[in-house]
Amino acid sequence: MNNFLVVGVGPHARRSHLPALAAGQSAGLVGTVCGVDLLGATDVLVPYDADDGPRSVPVTLIEPFDSRVPALPEAVRRALDAIVERRGIDAVVVSTEPAYHMVYVRWALERGLSVLLDKPLTVHAGCSVNPEKAEAILTDFDVLLECYSKARRRFPQIMVSVQSQRRYHPAFWRMRQCIAEVTAETNCPVTSVTSFHSDGQWRLPDELLDISYHGFDQGHGKAAHSGYHFFDIVPWLLQAGETNGKHLDTVDIHAHASRPTDFLAQLGVQDHERLFPGFAARNPYTEGELRAATRLFGEVDAFISMAYKSSGRTMALGTINLVHNGFSQRGSLTPAHASLYKGNGRVRHESHIIMQGPFQALHFHSLQTLHDGTPSTDPYAPGGERHVQVHVFRNSAFHPGWIKYASLNFGTLTASSDSQVALPTQESSRRRATWEFLEYLAGRRTRDAMFSELTSHRRGATLMAGAYLSMAQQWIGASPVSQLDFRTTPESAPAVRTRMEAAR
Repeated sequence: MNNFLVVGVGPHARRSHLPALAAGQSAGLVGTVCGVDLLGATDVLVPYDADDGPRSVPVTLIEPFDSRVPALPEAVRRALDAIVERRGIDAVVVSTEPAYHMVYVRWALERGLSVLLDKPLTVHAGCSVNPEKAEAILTDFDVLLECYSKARRRFPQIMVSVQSQRRYHPAFWRMRQCIAEVTAETNCPVTSVTSFHSDGQWRLPDELLDISYHGFDQGHGKAAHSGYHFFDIVPWLLQAGETNGKHLDTVDIHAHASRPTDFLAQLGVQDHERLFPGFAARNPYTEGELRAATRLFGEVDAFISMAYKSSGRTMALGTINLVHNGFSQRGSLTPAHASLYKGNGRVRHESHIIMQGPFQALHFHSLQTLHDGTPSTDPYAPGGERHVQVHVFRNSAFHPGWIKYASLNFGTLTASSDSQVALPTQESSRRRATWEFLEYLAGRRTRDAMFSELTSHRRGATLMAGAYLSMAQQWIGASPVSQLDFRTTPESAPAVRTRMEAAR
């Protein structure tokens, strides 16, 4: 059994990683589990809820350090090395703030430790206002990939897997299968993709400054919080429709963003004073102070358009529209959870509309009314906590063998494997992402059977970097369009940087 170190035991790790590792322990795939976090961020023993009841994990506390350092500070490195030696660590889960991902993954790779990496791969403070910081998102990926390649030469079985859970969601499997089937019959690629995600994070004006977790104060926002899921899954779907001569090689990206100062224009301090009678007494900031303090903050919402090209010809058009300031069930002045990470009225509305020329249309919808586990009258209906549906339309007049319309709901999308049932929920998909990693480490799965190895994530990193590069270029008055290489074959970081600078 493999022993695990979880770096970063915040709300996400307690909700996702630790329960999944506990299930792995029960199945005989995981040995001991311990954690690392920053002084002041947590306690030396962190409780969490596992499938079989409450558990806790021991945590070593380390001194905070600047995320911009190229390598771990000596004291932190010694502390982590001591844990690896003392506890016989075999693998690491990196679940820190994304700005710290790079330095922890490089440390783990140098020691031959496999890594389960949270999304996004990396991010840099100020990337929505500084083009160089936006570019670094993609150059980081190429540097990380080179580190991984070197590590594999020394430790052939080492694995870096990225927890992009939509690759493990049965609805997305079925859509990818549908795309591949129609491409095999027609040689037609995906010609357009419209994606939308809203999570209803109603953050009140004073909370823009006072609550940093999943906030905007580091110069990035929604596109870094949950946007990577969509930057990743859209290319994963597009790839199913690529054929010889129709492989995507470049992408043009144009992002429109609203920031906290725009949010304050939509619903300002006086508006919130009317909506919440106690807000005026709680809020210590004037609207002018809030506007000045949040001027360089990251995006609240971002609507991003793409033109995916092959040899200069547009093969597919797309949009990825990402919303924090959307439909919510928050109704109280005081949040139930201080971090605003989960609960507090946050609900998910997600949709994808995929066109494959005149041959096929796919519609995915997941629409929630509640996000706190409160059961609805019909959990499978729109608004229910288990609502998920895929509509498949095919041109049966052209191909009489095709069914012109099929509707796939929660029940028909539920799949099973040798190890576990795959429910069409985000929670089940996150668990499957971890389970795949555990199976690989246990020798039960080959590298070729991995859904989300780091090597397959260059396009997702490209879209995220391009979205932020577009925002940042607009901020400084440069071109709003970023034009990037979209090939899956990695290039060197200097070449990527030169190309991006030329695009500006």
